Amino acid sequence: MAADVKGKHILITGGGSGIGAASAALLAGRGARIGVADIKSDTASAIAKAIVDNGGDAYALTVDVADADSVATMFSDAIAQHGDVDVLINNAGIDHFPSPMADVEDAVFLKNVQVNLAGTWFCMKQAIKHMLVNGKGQIINIASVAGLRSAPRVSAYSASKHGVIGLTKSAAVEYARMNIRINAVCPSFVDTPMVQGVLSHLDERGQRQIVGANPMKRLGKPEEIANAIAWLCSDESSFMTGQSVVLDGGMLA
Repeated sequence: MAADVKGKHILITGGGSGIGAASAALLAGRGARIGVADIKSDTASAIAKAIVDNGGDAYALTVDVADADSVATMFSDAIAQHGDVDVLINNAGIDHFPSPMADVEDAVFLKNVQVNLAGTWFCMKQAIKHMLVNGKGQIINIASVAGLRSAPRVSAYSASKHGVIGLTKSAAVEYARMNIRINAVCPSFVDTPMVQGVLSHLDERGQRQIVGANPMKRLGKPEEIANAIAWLCSDESSFMTGQSVVLDGGMLA
């Protein structure tokens, strides 16, 4: 049986591509109302339009998750125009080109923290305030296996994702009795525009190392991650909070 999300209002940041777009399409196909939020208004609008054209319920929002005011506006607009938000999926994020830590510019480190960690913080704060009034809600933070283990040469990205997992656990415990569940999803390398961007800058050997970094010897598919997200969005995961769901083709094993 597919995870039941019919009638839920789900807001997805970074919904214009990759895992966010795949999740938007899957969840809309199962009857959810989807808010597709992205820093690129054209891609958000394109994904929302495709969902509507296929008979789904979706709308687009523009947001810069690294800006607290932009995040507040996103939530107020989503709620005012489309009703209470049941689920927030914090998917917006960036990475950086693999480099030794000592060679990574401080600005690159700060940008990763600002988008990946502070952006998640800003969105969670707004969602929790709203969900406390409603007496329920679910938050799903897209982290990474790089937040659970060492990630040489992507230290700034890894640090920000470790922070997301720590934030997920702490907030989940704080708000468990308020009927707000908070979990993280931790993919390894997935066939998204972000990963393809990294691959395009590597030689053949480097590409083989990334593609073959797990025992399955392939990249994950966005739809595979979306299926796990859908289950977390549903009430079928009702006794689960503060957890990190790993989808890595066996990498951590």
